[in-house]
Parts: sequence; structure tokens; C-alpha cells
Amino acid sequence: MKADAPSLAPATSHHETACGDGVMVWRRWGEGEPVLLLHGGSGSWTHWLRNIDTVVDAGRSAWIPDLPNFGDSASLGERADADAVVAPLLRGMEQLLGQATHDVVAFSFGSLVAGLLAAAHPERVRRLLLLGPPVLPLRRGKGVALRPWRHLPGTAEQADVHRANLAAIMFHNPAAIDAHTVALHAANAGRDRMRRRRLVTTDAFARALGRIACDTRAVFGEQDVLYRGEWSTVRSMLETCPGFRDLALVPDAGHWVQFEAAGACNTILREWFGARAAPSP
Repeated sequence: MKADAPSLAPATSHHETACGDGVMVWRRWGEGEPVLLLHGGSGSWTHWLRNIDTVVDAGRSAWIPDLPNFGDSASLGERADADAVVAPLLRGMEQLLGQATHDVVAFSFGSLVAGLLAAAHPERVRRLLLLGPPVLPLRRGKGVALRPWRHLPGTAEQADVHRANLAAIMFHNPAAIDAHTVALHAANAGRDRMRRRRLVTTDAFARALGRIACDTRAVFGEQDVLYRGEWSTVRSMLETCPGFRDLALVPDAGHWVQFEAAGACNTILREWFGARAAPSP
């Protein structure tokens, strides 16, 4: 799929809810039952570019906020972390979507936010589909060493570093990183104002898992550099979640699995939309 921001923009509606001293920006595609999609760190709604059509084609509406401190949304301060995101996200959900339970699809850092939300507010989350969640604490906050880029004088030099960083942490196949993908990441990284994501280096997600009773499923790229070779440990950790139902590994894909392996992930999404939520234990 070659979906891009300009081609999707005409089909979206724009919404705003309170966030710190400003607003959280939400985008919606489709008119069906809402699905909330939460992006990863150094990201925005564009983390889901290759999946939005699948959500809409399934008869659902995709609601995608730029989380606080990312994208077009206001900042909660540089010291904010995933736990600070839950309250403005919950307020936005209730304002835009009402007092109901919803399906939530989340990626990476967004999975931590979703887990904290589901653990603290089970009345708002019906099902969870977590892509690349931080099941195991990450070393040095990101698990791999990334090259700095902000000091570089030119966009070409910066683009080279962004490409290298995408290959280091987000993609399994460097050949899949085209100029459009580099530009998406550069735009997102330049608006990342959450510099210290400390909670991903702790057992915060593991502790939240133990309190999540709703139907919870996980998807990883099998070659995700953050977890590759530790799948038995990842599964054991996920099984501490009372609502855990399934773990899927997508072959030949890295961390940004729903982008690099969009076809396989969209098949998983379609099957998930068609399945009934398993009853809570």
C-alpha cells in the first residue's frame, strides 16, 4: 500500500480536546463503530498510514490522536511520560466518543499508554490489540543506540541519519525505507517533545498487564530488534495478563510492523475486527 498523508487528508475530520495549556489533535476516518489507534514514540497519526483504509473498509471509524508531546498536540512538559498521557487521553475519549467501552489498537509507546488506560479504566476499553508493546524493560530507554541529528546543518545530512535510525530500530529490511518513509519519520521526530520516556525502562507495562482483564492480543515483527530471540520470555510475560488471548509474530518484519509488513498486519486487523471479544475471566 502506498497510502500517504495527502491522499488520506480529504477523508478525515479534525477534532480537538484539552491538553495541558493547549489541545490534543484528533483525526477521524470513517463513520462506523469507533476504534482508537495510538501511535508510538517519536510518532504521530502517520504511524498508521498503511492501516487506516483497512479500518474503514471493515466498517469502523478510525480515531487517531496525536498523543500529548507529539505531532500536532500540545506538550505536557519535557518531563511528562506515558502515565501523564492517560488523563488527557481519557478526557478526549469521553468528550468525543462518549461514556462507552471501545476497541483500542496501539503501537509501541502507545501500547504502554493503552495498557495503563485499560488497567486503570476498564470501563473504557473493551479489547486491546497491542503491536510491539514494551513487554520487557528496554535498555537505555530505547534498547539500541540511535544517532543524533538535531545538530546537523542540512536536511540531506539529517535524512541520512533518520534513515540509519529507522534501519536500527524500526525496520528489519533497510531496502523498505524509501524517501517518503524517511520524510514521515523526520517530520515526526522533529515534533517529539517527550525526551525522557523512562517508564519503558521499568516494569510499568508488566505491572499494568496483571490488571488487564479485557481481551488482549499482541503482535510483533519476528525480527523486532528490541525482542528478537526472547519470544518465550515475551510470551510468558504476556500470559500474566488475565485477559491475554494470543501472540502473533509477523515474519521478516521489524518493530514498526504495521508499516513494514502492512499486508500481514492488515490481515490480522481484519480478522480481529471480525472476531467477538472473549469474555473477561
